[in-house]
Order: sequence, then C-alpha cells, then structure tokens
Amino acid sequence: MTADADCLFCKMASGDFPVDMVYQDDAVFAVFDIAPRAPKHLLVIPKQHIESARSVNEAAHGPLLGRMVGVANQLAEQAGMKDSGYRLTFNVGDDGGQTIYHLHMHVLGGQRLGPEG
Repeated sequence: MTADADCLFCKMASGDFPVDMVYQDDAVFAVFDIAPRAPKHLLVIPKQHIESARSVNEAAHGPLLGRMVGVANQLAEQAGMKDSGYRLTFNVGDDGGQTIYHLHMHVLGGQRLGPEG
C-alpha cells in the first residue's frame, strides 16, 4: 500500500492523524465530512494513495471501487437513507472541487438534494 507522507487521508489511514472512523476494513475507511454539504455527509476513502478518480483504471482499481460503493451503500442504509435516496460523488481536479488529492467518495443525503450542475 503506497502512502504519501504529506497526504491527510494517508495519515488518517496509518493512524498518524487520529480520526473517528465510522467504518474501517483492510482496504477503505469512512469518516464524517468536517464541512458537510448535506445533513448526512460521509467520505469513503481507500487506504491506498490514489491521487484522484482520473488516476483510476479498471484493471487495477475495479475491485477497490466496488468495495467503496458497497461500503457507501451500507453506510447510507445505516444512516436511514436507503429508501429516500442519497448521492455518491467524486470531485476530480481543481475545477471539479477536489481539495484533497487522495481519492475519496462523498456520500450525501438526509434531504432532497436536487440536480447536479
């Protein structure tokens, strides 16, 4: 598992930056977003350092992406959003709103979110 010594999410994954994880397994962990954009806003983060979604390829990362979506669905169900709905999103690059350059999926819900764009 490659880590970036300056990456906040890598420090969280290694335990060098303590954080309350709402989920953790061998490949991913999840935390509540510190600047929520919805009443319920979690982040699903791989422990492996991958800069962004544009660095992902199907052969190398397909199983990891599947795990991330599976964990996001599990967390959404636990948060009571299974039936009402929720949004899964990746921010990619500066114009896409990415502020931490370590792949992470946002899980947003708890209210009607409206269209993207």
